Amino acid sequence: MIKVMLVDDHKMVREGVKQLIEFDGDIQVTAQASNGTDCLKLLDQELPDIILLDVNMIGMSGIDVLKEIRKNRIPVKVAMLTFHNEAEYLVNLVDIGVEGYILKDSSSAELVKAIKDIYQGETYIQPDLIPALNSRLVHRDEDREKIDALTRREIEVLKLVAKGHFNKEIAIQLDISERTVKNHISSIFRKIDVSDRTQAAVFAIKNNLITI
Repeated sequence: MIKVMLVDDHKMVREGVKQLIEFDGDIQVTAQASNGTDCLKLLDQELPDIILLDVNMIGMSGIDVLKEIRKNRIPVKVAMLTFHNEAEYLVNLVDIGVEGYILKDSSSAELVKAIKDIYQGETYIQPDLIPALNSRLVHRDEDREKIDALTRREIEVLKLVAKGHFNKEIAIQLDISERTVKNHISSIFRKIDVSDRTQAAVFAIKNNLITI
C-alpha cells in the first residue's frame, strides 16, 4: 500500500483527490494538512511514502515546504499538484529536488500513474510539460555560458543596470569613470546577446543575478 499525505489549503480539493486516488486500491491517504506548517509538523509524527503538495498556499508555500524537506533531509518523495504550467515554476522545483509535477486538471488515471511511478523511484513530469522543461533547461545552459563569459566587474555592472541605475550612479558606486561604465555595458550586451538595458535586466532577473 502506498501511503500518501495530501497538502492543500482547500478541503474540497483534498477530499476530491483522496477519493480519486484511493479508488485505485493500492493507495491510501494517511494524512492531510491545510498548510505548509502543519505538513512539516505531521512529518515529525509519521512519514508517508509520497506528499502531494499544492504550490500556492496561504503562508508557507509548497515551494518553501519542499525547500525545508530537502534542507532537513527528510526521506520522503514530493510531488507538486498545481495549476501552474509555466516552465519557470517547473525548472525551479526540479532544481530543489521535486520528484513529481502534476497539473490539477489531469485525469485520475494520470494522477494514480504519477504516484505509482514516483513510488517506484522514477521522476514524473506531466508529459505535455516536458518539451517546455527541456527547452528551458537548454536555454538556461546557454545563459550559464554567457554569465561565465562575464568578468566579475561586468557582473557587478549588470546587476546595477538591472536595478535601474544610470551610468553616472554606477560610476560613483563602483568608483570608476562613466566612460569605463559605458565600455563595460557594451561588452556585457555583446556577451549576453542583448541590445538594450531592459533586455539586460530581464536576463539578470531570469538568471537570479538579482531578485525583485
